[in-house]
Formats: sequence, structure tokens, C-alpha cells
Amino acid sequence: MPIPRKPPKKLFKIGEVIHYTGLSRQTIHNYTVFGLIREESRTQSGHRLYDEGVFETLARIEDLKNQGKTLKKIREVLQSERQAGVT
Repeated sequence: MPIPRKPPKKLFKIGEVIHYTGLSRQTIHNYTVFGLIREESRTQSGHRLYDEGVFETLARIEDLKNQGKTLKKIREVLQSERQAGVT
């Protein structure tokens, strides 16, 4: 009996992330550059690809922003949560 393979993760192009979240391309780009979200990989033509977890992370960023946290503080919180295995 063959070993079942894990299905590939769904990757989303930046346009799809924009569509599902309503955020601007510039916001997604800034969050990526600032280290708030991570691109999973890139297409052959250089387009950023994000995994499903980006939506949870973007929701967390929005929650933290609504609490009045700065982007620098949000980055610290997210890094801490990643190290603790929360996200």
C-alpha cells in the first residue's frame, strides 16, 4: 500500500490576498517588508505567494492595531508568538 502524500498547501497570490482581505497591495507589501507577514515563495515571474496562515496573521495584525499597538510593537508580538508556536 503506498504511503498517502500530504496534499500541497494552497498558496495565494498577492491579488488573491487583497481580494479576500480588502487590504491594499501597498499594505500587504509593507507588512511583508516590515516582517509582519511572510511570503512562502515566489512564482517564476517573481510574484509573491502566501500560504493560508497569512489570513490568520492579518486578522491578528488588525486586532493589535485596533488595540492601539504600533507596527513595531505588532512585529515584536508576532515574533514572540511565532517563537512560542502560537502562530
